[in-house]
Amino acid sequence: MASCFRSKLSTVGRSLLGSLGNNSGLFRTSNEMMEMMTCKHVLTQQRTFIQMGTKLKVVDNSGAKLVACIQAVKGKKGARLGDTIIASVKEAQPRGKVKKGDVVRGVVVRAAMQRGRCDGSEIRFDDNAVVLVNKEGEPIGTRVFGPVPHELRKKKHVKILTLAEHIA
Repeated sequence: MASCFRSKLSTVGRSLLGSLGNNSGLFRTSNEMMEMMTCKHVLTQQRTFIQMGTKLKVVDNSGAKLVACIQAVKGKKGARLGDTIIASVKEAQPRGKVKKGDVVRGVVVRAAMQRGRCDGSEIRFDDNAVVLVNKEGEPIGTRVFGPVPHELRKKKHVKILTLAEHIA
């Protein structure tokens, strides 16, 4: 009886009476629609560029632990894998080469945003990480921890690749 009654209603009436009878997929309540939209949003988390204010982990032995991005040197949207950024040191070790509050340059060596490779595969890391460099592009530290992608070779950061323990 509910299906016969439903066919004679307008679309406004259908959305109000969508929970009557069995839901065949065409008629959903507003609560069901909201649940579907929120679940879809949670499953497809948007990963973005490294932009102003992004906190990055420092993966060298320069003395800094955590930096915040001030500006991407190139590009208006932000920095990606292999790009140089200007950052402020937020956390540092007591006797390191850089101190808390210093403004430094860094090269992004790990980014949570995926990047396509020439062979069709994509590379994506769990965290955002940076290696601190001076104005000439040479690393401040003498060691680089964790994996570093081989795309840095195209961006002319060969010195970082030689210091890295693992190249991904």
